[in-house]
Amino acid sequence: MEDRSRVRRGIAMAIVGAMLWGVNGTVAGFLMDAYAIDPLWLACVRELLGCWLFLIPAWVLDRDALRDAVSSPRNLLWIYGVGLAAILFSQISYLQAIFWTNPATATVIQSLGILLVLVYTCVSKRRLPLKREAVGIACALVGTYLIATGGRPGQLALPVSGAVWGVLLAASSACLAILPRKAMERFGNFAVNGLAFLTSGITLALFVRPWETMPALDMRGILLLAFVIVPGTFGAYGLFLQGAKDAGAMRAALLNTAEPVTATIATVLWLKTSFSVAELVGFSLVLAMVFLTAGEERD
Repeated sequence: MEDRSRVRRGIAMAIVGAMLWGVNGTVAGFLMDAYAIDPLWLACVRELLGCWLFLIPAWVLDRDALRDAVSSPRNLLWIYGVGLAAILFSQISYLQAIFWTNPATATVIQSLGILLVLVYTCVSKRRLPLKREAVGIACALVGTYLIATGGRPGQLALPVSGAVWGVLLAASSACLAILPRKAMERFGNFAVNGLAFLTSGITLALFVRPWETMPALDMRGILLLAFVIVPGTFGAYGLFLQGAKDAGAMRAALLNTAEPVTATIATVLWLKTSFSVAELVGFSLVLAMVFLTAGEERD
């Protein structure tokens, strides 16, 4: 009975976390459009402020692990590498993809990162894709074609910059799924994410200099920015990770489809963005790919 309760709790947390991510993308897109906020500025501020929401719980809940993480230059360099290759890469590509396309398209394209994780898994385990994985790859290719062209051969429905950042977003999604694992197993989720957000945010700040380009935010803008940082980043990430732990990785991967679905609904209702039938079919095929390639292992 306790296991069933834990799984149900994990499913609920994973769904809420994924939905928060979906709404977060729409809010970030609105902020960039309505307040002329540069994606790099938003990524930088999000990391520098959001890192403390991870570091404070790490200090309270597992102080020894946090001390271990900062105890040697080697450990810090390891986490810094994770911060640059996974956290910073994913933050920048995510916001740039939203800026050049829209939140719904960006979150759907982000799901294609599962294909790169599949390639990594097949290479590392020296195996060929399973039949259902091969079908998933075919769905992803057709779905991506429909999203990119709108069903019109030879014509891009996405701007070139949007297509490029979409590809980088998928790659960053795979990096985020693969690279932090070993560090998190040793130091814990909160410590690794907090330090990775902090170090990569400081690095980005050296180039962006966010204090020199402060946008003119009214109270609504400040509240929306707070949403992006607190529930949109810390809440979504924390809930989804805990949900994956309680419900299992396979269930979490499937439940994560709530993110692009929520982002699509929010984009249509709030930002008044319209999609062609071909694009919606493409979205559906990419989501079908997630179900087919999520994995065969039992929880």
